[in-house]
Amino acid sequence: MLTNPLTSKRPQSLGAHQGRLAACPSTRNSVCSQAEDAAHYIAPLEPGDRCPAEMMRRLKTALMGCEEAEVITASDTYLHAECHSALGFVDDLELLWSEDEGVCHVRSASRLGITDLGKNRARVEKLRMLLEGWGFCD
Repeated sequence: MLTNPLTSKRPQSLGAHQGRLAACPSTRNSVCSQAEDAAHYIAPLEPGDRCPAEMMRRLKTALMGCEEAEVITASDTYLHAECHSALGFVDDLELLWSEDEGVCHVRSASRLGITDLGKNRARVEKLRMLLEGWGFCD
């Protein structure tokens, strides 16, 4: 896998901070279920009637089976994966379970550029489709 030196450094803003994921930059290369503007907003993932910990395990398994994704951090409430493109670019995918809201918040963001041509939104929707196939998101 190629590594692009411009995108190999992890952002300092990753992780949960007071129950929130980092805000999206003003550029059109990220989506987040906690975003307040329509351009960046994407719906959170819902567990349906399933256990949230099981949903997080399923998401981890799906990402570990994906050639482009590398799971960096995983727990029952938070997951961070780096998604690598064939050209060596890296996107950060974060999943954060919110017990208060009963949903899994998601953020997918490119480390470089001003547009992602919809790649981050498509990645999240693909995960949503996988979860629906497993009986989640009912």
